[in-house]
Amino acid sequence: MNRKHSPKIKDAVDYSLALKPYEHYKLDNGINVYSVNAGAQEVIQIEMVFYAGNSYEKKKGVAAATNFLLKNGTKTRTALQINEAFEYYGGYCNRACYNETSVVSLHSLTKHVDKLLPIVKDMLVDSVFPEEELSIYKQNSLQRLKVNLQKAEFVATRLIDSYIYGEHHPYGVYTNPGDIELINIEECRKYYEEYYLNGNCVIFVSGNFSADFGKQLNQYFGQLNTNRNKVVMPTFNITPSEERKFRIQNDPNAVQGAIRIAMPFPNRHHPDFKKVMVLNTLYGGFFGSRLMSNIREDKGYTYGIYSYIQNHIQESAWVISTEAGKDVSEATIEEIYREMKILREEKIEDDELLLVRNYMIGGILGELDGPFQIMAKWKNIILNEMDESYFYDSINEIKSVTADQLMELSNKYLQPENFRELVVY
Repeated sequence: MNRKHSPKIKDAVDYSLALKPYEHYKLDNGINVYSVNAGAQEVIQIEMVFYAGNSYEKKKGVAAATNFLLKNGTKTRTALQINEAFEYYGGYCNRACYNETSVVSLHSLTKHVDKLLPIVKDMLVDSVFPEEELSIYKQNSLQRLKVNLQKAEFVATRLIDSYIYGEHHPYGVYTNPGDIELINIEECRKYYEEYYLNGNCVIFVSGNFSADFGKQLNQYFGQLNTNRNKVVMPTFNITPSEERKFRIQNDPNAVQGAIRIAMPFPNRHHPDFKKVMVLNTLYGGFFGSRLMSNIREDKGYTYGIYSYIQNHIQESAWVISTEAGKDVSEATIEEIYREMKILREEKIEDDELLLVRNYMIGGILGELDGPFQIMAKWKNIILNEMDESYFYDSINEIKSVTADQLMELSNKYLQPENFRELVVY
């Protein structure tokens, strides 16, 4: 090796990426299990995904409250005993509620997972939803919401969703203090019975575990009543606001404005989606993007500005998000539209396009580092009812999309009249 000469730099686009395949099987009750057995560390992650998100609720806040309270008391264990058991064995059990789905996840050392699976099962089949636990949940939620409503960025994020989807669409609905106060325990118990005890579930397992781990899963979860009946995912029409520009005073003493500019956008099944991911990255999707270079580095209006495509199942949106000084908020918006105009009228240089390609491929390389990250890729693909071709087609689009195609997409989508515009001070 001649150390006087630096090694040749290999572009990320020259790498061939492969997504490690999953193993698929079903439990006795028909629950689909997808597993990736990999990694050197003796750890395991189990994610139980229920179709029990806020799209199914009849009353605001019930889906999130039900999901949270799963861990707060069963017929045989109090909330304290459940938490102490997870802590004793070094495990972590989390709950999360999204638009279409809700998740109960377990992270554990592989050697202790057999001690924790019975507790997870207990949460899923014998939760009792104590009244006092709901009271604590409501009190904490109200306090957290009260604090967040003072933050312009929080108000802006939830308002822009209602403007682009409609205030009655699950993606655009937001919870007010009065909604939290009206949640009652019987509604949570009913929701639990319908969408957890008798709902639909998919299990994702990743990490380092024994070859017969499926038998353990079947022992604890193969006899649940889930998947006996098909839960039909409701569909909703988006109803964007007729008004396109909003200026809201949230704090009279605010020194900056939270800016959100967004438009409804097709989901990942649309033929333009993969190419637009490249265009979005170039426009505002990473630290070297057009928006960042202009508005942060050149103008100094903000510490950071990003654009992104929302990760929803049924609909999506293209969003530009930033916080800027109150006196330069309008100038920031002008520059956002100016960068759209440049992309519509001027072809992207090869060097810049190569930089974006390398960034995106390099990001995917990082996202495949370890079994949890690999399963996150598969989970996104499976829940969106796609197959592995989506992964490889996406990589191919990143490597092959042309400057002419990106200009065409800019003219199709990056038009100011397509966007709703919001500033919250």
